[in-house]
Amino acid sequence: MLVDTGFLVALYIQRDKLHSQALAFLQVNKQPLITTAPVIVESCYFLDTRAKVELLQWVVRGGLKVIDIPIKAYPQIAESIEKYADHDIDFTDATLIWLANEYQQREILTVDKTDFSVFRLKNNHWFELLSWY
Repeated sequence: MLVDTGFLVALYIQRDKLHSQALAFLQVNKQPLITTAPVIVESCYFLDTRAKVELLQWVVRGGLKVIDIPIKAYPQIAESIEKYADHDIDFTDATLIWLANEYQQREILTVDKTDFSVFRLKNNHWFELLSWY
C-alpha cells in the first residue's frame, strides 16, 4: 500500500493528534508499505532531527520501501500537475499518482482525503483511501 506524508508525520511526531492511530495501524498491518523519495523529503521537512533519523532508520530496516523517481516519469508527473492544477497539486502528490499507476497499487495511507478522493488513476480507477484514523 502507498504511504503519503501525513501518515509519516503522524507516525513520527508524538504530539500529533493522529500519532497513536498511526502506531496502532502499523501494529496490525501485514501489507508492504511503499512511497516515493519526495514523500520522504516532504515528511522530513515537518520532523525534528530525532524523528528524521528514526524515519530514515525505519526505511533502512525495510519498514518502508522508497522508490526514486526516474526522469522518464517526469512527463506523466507533469501531466498530473497540469490536470489537477485547480487542486493545487504538488510534485509529491503527483509522484504518488505515478507510483500508483506504475505499481498498480490503489490503496493509500493519507490524511489528504479531499485531494486523493479526486485524483484518478489509469483506467479511470480511484485511490482506495484506507481507514487508519
